[in-house]
Amino acid sequence: MPALHSMRLSAQVLTLSGKVAQRHAADHQPQRAVCRQPARQHHRLRVQAAQSSAPSASTNGSGTATTQSPEIEAAEVEAAAADARQNGSPSFSNMKVYGLQEENWEKAALSIVVVGASGDLAKKKIFPSLFALYYENMLPQNFKVYGYARSKMNDEEFRDLIAGSLTCRLNDAGDCGKKMDEFLERCFYQAGQYASEDDFAALDKRMADGESEQSCADRMFYLSIPPNIFTTVAACASKAASSKCGWTRMIVEKPFGKDSESFQELSAALYEHLREDQIYRIDHYLGKELIENLTVLRFANLVFEPLWSRQYIRNVQVIFSENFGTEGRGGYFDQYGIVRDVIQNHLLQILALFAMEQPASLDAEDIRNEKVKVLKSMGQVRLEDMVLGQYRSRTTRGTTLPGYLDDDTVPPNSITPTFAACSVFINNARWDGVPFLLKAGKALANKAAEIRVQFRHVPGNLYRNKLGLDLDKATNELVIRIQPNEGIYLKVNNKVPGLGLRIDTTRLDLTYKSKYQATLPDAYERLILDCINGDRRLFIRNDELEVAWEKFTPVLKEIEDRGVQPELYPYGSRGPVGAHYLAAKHGVRWGDLAADDE
Repeated sequence: MPALHSMRLSAQVLTLSGKVAQRHAADHQPQRAVCRQPARQHHRLRVQAAQSSAPSASTNGSGTATTQSPEIEAAEVEAAAADARQNGSPSFSNMKVYGLQEENWEKAALSIVVVGASGDLAKKKIFPSLFALYYENMLPQNFKVYGYARSKMNDEEFRDLIAGSLTCRLNDAGDCGKKMDEFLERCFYQAGQYASEDDFAALDKRMADGESEQSCADRMFYLSIPPNIFTTVAACASKAASSKCGWTRMIVEKPFGKDSESFQELSAALYEHLREDQIYRIDHYLGKELIENLTVLRFANLVFEPLWSRQYIRNVQVIFSENFGTEGRGGYFDQYGIVRDVIQNHLLQILALFAMEQPASLDAEDIRNEKVKVLKSMGQVRLEDMVLGQYRSRTTRGTTLPGYLDDDTVPPNSITPTFAACSVFINNARWDGVPFLLKAGKALANKAAEIRVQFRHVPGNLYRNKLGLDLDKATNELVIRIQPNEGIYLKVNNKVPGLGLRIDTTRLDLTYKSKYQATLPDAYERLILDCINGDRRLFIRNDELEVAWEKFTPVLKEIEDRGVQPELYPYGSRGPVGAHYLAAKHGVRWGDLAADDE
């Protein structure tokens, strides 16, 4: 019989997530003539060579905000929706959808300070994200970027340092090299100690000189530094370099402590210098496109609401896997392990967004209130519901892949887990009895992050004789693939065309790269822009972390006190065997390991 072609989703999910097509033609002119350095000339040639092969995308508009606006009128929201439907290109100018108020950027300046500017995160993620926002005209006209670190260098040396990490992934009619030079002319460097108020005062004076032409200035600090100096930098920056007339905000990277006690100490120390509305605790996974779309998928589509409960869903799996090991970062990783590094923050935040009730509005506090309710309803994580693993070396085709303990930065005989899987339950009316399976690991067979919703078997199924003895293979499953190859697909059973009756499982498939001719923004771009706009929806509130640590701290202490040995698994495998027994304990299978799931 002829093969059945893949079925495609016919409906495009439309989001009000600030995506209104208003193109902003901001004229960003360099402040002085470009002084080209050899390193920058070489990089510009590479950029121009890469431009010809870059995918095309629409140029986005710009919009920014600082404080929450009054209640949004329904007519305004509908008008925004109509505009979005008509134009279809992303924009952040419609801030009213999220209850935000726009800043008057014609009169206000913006100073962005990257503390720890010489570090890997700053070079690989933060500066490229800032340039991408500038390239797409998403930053205000009067902005400047300041790098702050202990390394000694001048402005030109700093610009050459970050120039090598800037790329134009979008193909536009404008000159990428010219935009890059313009951006670099807005970048400055200030050397200083992290614990010196005098050095931060020098930074303050330099920012004030650059802000002098505007009536007011806003300042954003990105703390790309180790957690042990968060509070020191927050104290110095808030006392010596805060904005005098605008807002001051600080983005803080995880980890937010190692347990409840250390988190409370960190939180109390930050509150001595900053208010809660000034602290933006970043989890870059919440900035992923598919996570942003998660609430839209559920609350903007009537078909999912009645299915989103214990009555129809058998289990939910949130899975994170990497196909590489610690690779020289084992010293840092060994202090935390996979549970603290991934499950307690990334996966638990995704779970909360997935399982929450519909918020009263799209206001950040309404959304975060619902997330906290989910976490409070979740049962305590127990050791008997957890599997721990650690990858070992493996030789394949003459190549030896190193084990975790082969990393020179890892302490000998370390029992820190590089793999963990656990089951949790949410004890409320919607989710009572539904197991949520969380799994994360390094050095596995594939690199992926996804949410899998496995539905219950069809009661009294008329076609059970045609579906075979294993009904699990014929169960409907909704998969939200966060990365790579972002997409959403639903497994359904379908009759194979022909005269006989043969049933096949196929997909209703929305693959982003096939449907949308646009390059997805990096998570850091979205979150940095949200901070500038004062949009806190995708940042973590203090009480969210407090409850999350309450759920995991007891089991983490038990693991450490008992010296639980992780199960070894080969580099590049599917993980420890115990993970399969954990799923079987709840009568389910890991969806990402199914033979028919490619």
